[in-house]
Amino acid sequence: MFCPFCTHEETKVVDSRLVANGSQIKRRRECLNCGERFSTYEEAELVMPRIIKSNERREPFDEEKLRAGLHKALEKRPVSSDQIENALQNIKDYIRKIGEREIQAQVIGKQVMNQLKELDQVAYVRFASVYQDFQDIKDFADEVSELSKN
Repeated sequence: MFCPFCTHEETKVVDSRLVANGSQIKRRRECLNCGERFSTYEEAELVMPRIIKSNERREPFDEEKLRAGLHKALEKRPVSSDQIENALQNIKDYIRKIGEREIQAQVIGKQVMNQLKELDQVAYVRFASVYQDFQDIKDFADEVSELSKN
């Protein structure tokens, strides 16, 4: 690991701890040359399945696209970054547990909706309106009515 301050190639780990629900390791490092300290994060690189879109086109799983969708739905809502990252991790865990090489995009969309329903109902309705292609106010009213029942 190169030091980001002096680019010396020898550093030592002074502390390690689990973060992000145990899916990452945060390591505190110290440069043996300049003495500066910095943090690194490690996580297992797991192969995610390819996504089958509604038009049958296939594309690689894109975590950043998923994160951006969650952030868009949760924009200006009282949900912390940690809660968003936990939801993202839950979605990725769910996808991995399916164990398939390819999965339908709708499977991910439903899982996103489940996570948003638990985090923030306004964000849930925002996402549902785009995901389910609401055409008029009746579609919104029906979804809000269904939410109110639960």
